[in-house]
Amino acid sequence: MNAPYDAAIIGAGHNGLVTAAYLARAGWRVMVLEASDRVGGATKTVEFAPGFKVNPGAHWAGALDPSVLVDLQLHDAVTIIPADPAVFAPTPDGKSLVFRSDLDATLESIRSFSSKDAERWSRFNALLDRASGLLNVLYASPPPEFPAVHLRDLPTLGRAARYLKKLGRREMMEVLRVLPMPVAALLDEWFETDVLKGTVGASGIVGVMQGPMAAGTTAVLLHHELGGAMGSVRGGLGELTWALAAMVRERGGEVRTEAAVGEIAVRQGIAEGVVLEDGDEVRAKCVISGIDPKKTFLDLVPAASLGSTFLSRVENIRFRGACARVHLALDGLPTFTAAEGDQHVLRGAISISPSIEYLERAYDDAKYGAISTRPYLEAVIPSLVDDAFAPAGKHVMSVYAQYAPYHLGGVGWNAAASQRLGDTVVDTLTEYAPDLPSKVLHREVLTPVDLEQRFGVTEGSINHGELMLDQFFFSRPVAGHADYRTPIHGLYLCGAGTHGGGGVNAIPGRNAARVVLRDRAKGWGSRLRRQG
Repeated sequence: MNAPYDAAIIGAGHNGLVTAAYLARAGWRVMVLEASDRVGGATKTVEFAPGFKVNPGAHWAGALDPSVLVDLQLHDAVTIIPADPAVFAPTPDGKSLVFRSDLDATLESIRSFSSKDAERWSRFNALLDRASGLLNVLYASPPPEFPAVHLRDLPTLGRAARYLKKLGRREMMEVLRVLPMPVAALLDEWFETDVLKGTVGASGIVGVMQGPMAAGTTAVLLHHELGGAMGSVRGGLGELTWALAAMVRERGGEVRTEAAVGEIAVRQGIAEGVVLEDGDEVRAKCVISGIDPKKTFLDLVPAASLGSTFLSRVENIRFRGACARVHLALDGLPTFTAAEGDQHVLRGAISISPSIEYLERAYDDAKYGAISTRPYLEAVIPSLVDDAFAPAGKHVMSVYAQYAPYHLGGVGWNAAASQRLGDTVVDTLTEYAPDLPSKVLHREVLTPVDLEQRFGVTEGSINHGELMLDQFFFSRPVAGHADYRTPIHGLYLCGAGTHGGGGVNAIPGRNAARVVLRDRAKGWGSRLRRQG
């Protein structure tokens, strides 16, 4: 019997939906299967208290790859509100550092701490642009399969070589030098201001169980520098995934919710569809998984279909969830001492990262299995720029908290530990906004275990696996399988655990769709590979 669908896609997160939209645009009949009752995965918008909404998995959509926005005409479907100021970083002594879209205003803020740092700021950002530009080139297509480089890999290598050559010898060597550096060491070379180094350095630790003094955290920083300026989707991130689902349906595809996949049907080494937990079977010419690699291969694929070497590599992918979320329904806007009555500075991210040493000490707690007593926090108040998030006169604060280790020492995560985490986050913010506790109407705490259960991500890892150098580029998710193909004929990956993944950039979804379309055009022959 012929497969009724060209592709069955597991997971209606933004990457799965992007893959589906590209394939549907090419005329494919696609079926997207989502276990929960709504699309979006970690990029949905939910009500956590009556009238109060949050984006529980991600704050921003500004990192969306520009080519995806153009290809899928998302500019017409969603409105992105730029964050300006982008970052407000208060200090314990009542001062603040503010990054604005206006360079002169940013330099004025930096200059209030150090004229030397202000003078260096533009040159430092030029370095970041050059280095993240290399990542943009590498992310544009599947990575080469080192050490066995194929002819199809030559264009990617050629583009990277041309980019580096264009930089010139000196700049090229500097870009290659900084990539593996600890972000703390990089910032020490450039700046002297603690809060400046702490605020920039925080982007080097997001989502990883490492401190800023660990090698490779500069690469994490550069990954988060990709895409456009920070921005939020009007109505919430859920509007983005609703728009993507609508595009799939408009082009003849189907999107099913409450359709949990129990098994990927593999016969004689070929993926022929999926079997749902309720027993229904969806037959398809190929299967594309948007969930994380461990859940895909260890939970859904028959072990006999995979080689022992490949399985061992998957089992050894480090996830190590490091973050939690705390959502606050507020009776009014909290007063930050350092804001000096200017609530406009709270329209972007509120970063509690007063120094590199502060971030490293927060990690010190977590590496021994404890909740950080003074965590790194990134808080946003989306209701300041979008009245869809809270009733009139009320506000919502959504807080990303790190570090909260998935493997918590002692008895692990329970109600008491969750309460302790929530108290720690609120107490830390209260040091900067003394009236915050009096404004709190309702609180929701999502521990790494909660994130795992709610979004189906192993160990609550928001990146579907730590985004460190040994799990990066041709080793993401594992060496030899970073091109979105898998050892099983007809099974592909498109989630954040693949090349380019981590954050709401949609690069894995776009690249996976291109690989699948290319394989179909070649009669599927190029998908065959050894099983390791």
